[in-house]
Amino acid sequence: MKYSQAKVRRQSNPAADKRARSTGAVIARTGFADRSHSWLGHHREVAADSVRRFFATPMASVMTALVIAIALALPAALQLGLLNFQRAVAGWDGQPQISVFLHKEATDTAVSALAERLRSDSAIAEVTYVSPEDALAEFEQASGLGDVLVGLGANPLPAVLLLRPRDAKNGEKLQQLVESLRAQALTDSVVLDLAWVQRLAQLTELGQRFSAGLALLLALGVVLVVINTIRLHIESRREEILVVKLVGGTNAFVRRPFLYSGICYGLFGGFLAWVLLASGVAMLSGPIEALSSSYGSSFELSSPGARYLLQLSLGASLLGLLGAWLAVARHTHEIEPR
Repeated sequence: MKYSQAKVRRQSNPAADKRARSTGAVIARTGFADRSHSWLGHHREVAADSVRRFFATPMASVMTALVIAIALALPAALQLGLLNFQRAVAGWDGQPQISVFLHKEATDTAVSALAERLRSDSAIAEVTYVSPEDALAEFEQASGLGDVLVGLGANPLPAVLLLRPRDAKNGEKLQQLVESLRAQALTDSVVLDLAWVQRLAQLTELGQRFSAGLALLLALGVVLVVINTIRLHIESRREEILVVKLVGGTNAFVRRPFLYSGICYGLFGGFLAWVLLASGVAMLSGPIEALSSSYGSSFELSSPGARYLLQLSLGASLLGLLGAWLAVARHTHEIEPR
């Protein structure tokens, strides 16, 4: 009876019936803000889940991160050693110096005239006069042989003029200047201290190139370690990947958790590398300071600070991301529902 009455009302009011049918299904459209919020929310969820999975197997995770840390700590330690070496020789300006040893019979007036004449030379930037007494005092302080020198009676060291050439890069002009200095009447001998500067520059360049090559080689090792680790993760979650793809999950959706896992391995590996580096510096600081103080130097070993921590963590995270991306691109395409 009620059904018949309702049918009669619908027949008598076709407009109301049309409105009722039109409200039966509504097409929902998702805005850009909603999609962005969902995308960011999924990233947060996947990142947190990756961290939980990392600590869920602490032994395996720490071992992998430690392998990454050792690979990163080796070139980082070499680079830090080069920086400390450059700090140690910072007092040397790297410019060649010409030492003009004068005859012991040269008078003070003649030496002063020669020094003034050299200062007016356009090829010479600076002239420093070192008297025999100053040279002897400096030698006693540097060598610690003061008691032996006292027994000599007379001062065996001559007066010296230390010259800084203006154009230190032109070897031909330097050699011409040395020849002109040797021709001076008051000159006993001339020494061009250029070899040690060249050796120091070559040694520094060699260390930098070796450090860069070692860093590239070990960075490749880090990427391979992450690739192998993520490959094992993919195999262990094969069924989960199949289910996600069956319900329409995209490749980006499948790839995202493994990328965050690679970042986690790299991030913790970079932190452990910084810990290893800081521990090594702490162990060596005492002996190095004692050695430098024995030579009358106040040199202190520079320790890796927050900048080193940031560089290692960021670099290791990028390497972990790269390794995870390569592993996912290679292995997830092989897992397809049939």
